Amino acid sequence: MSDDEVTAFLEGSRKLQLATINPDGTPHLVTMFYGLDEGRIAFWTYAKAQKTRNLGRDPRVSCLVEAGDDYDELRGVLVYGKAVQVDDRDRVLTVGLAIARRMTPGVPDELLRPYVEKTGAKRVAYVVERTKVVSWDHRRL
Repeated sequence: MSDDEVTAFLEGSRKLQLATINPDGTPHLVTMFYGLDEGRIAFWTYAKAQKTRNLGRDPRVSCLVEAGDDYDELRGVLVYGKAVQVDDRDRVLTVGLAIARRMTPGVPDELLRPYVEKTGAKRVAYVVERTKVVSWDHRRL
């Protein structure tokens, strides 16, 4: 995919598979909703989650966003990078709101904000600084 196609794909998707590194070196893989922060993947999670502990030790991540069911429909973007923790609480809530919008399309912000503010008290947010991007689109085969 071109850079513009990668951007459009990430803007149009909602979930990713996030891989962090466990203390023993094995991958820790979870599915997450995500948002975008100036084009960068952004996510939040509970401060006591395994992925948070993993990122505190080693900020390297892999983020896979994919679509398609049959082989000739498969397409995806794999972002390698470093997850940078967001320290500003207002920005954490901004990331949370961006994610909540993707989780519940069409729900007005005034209904999402109470959820984001309540759950955001126990969450931390991250923005992924890309080091490498790999993409594919089997629809072109």
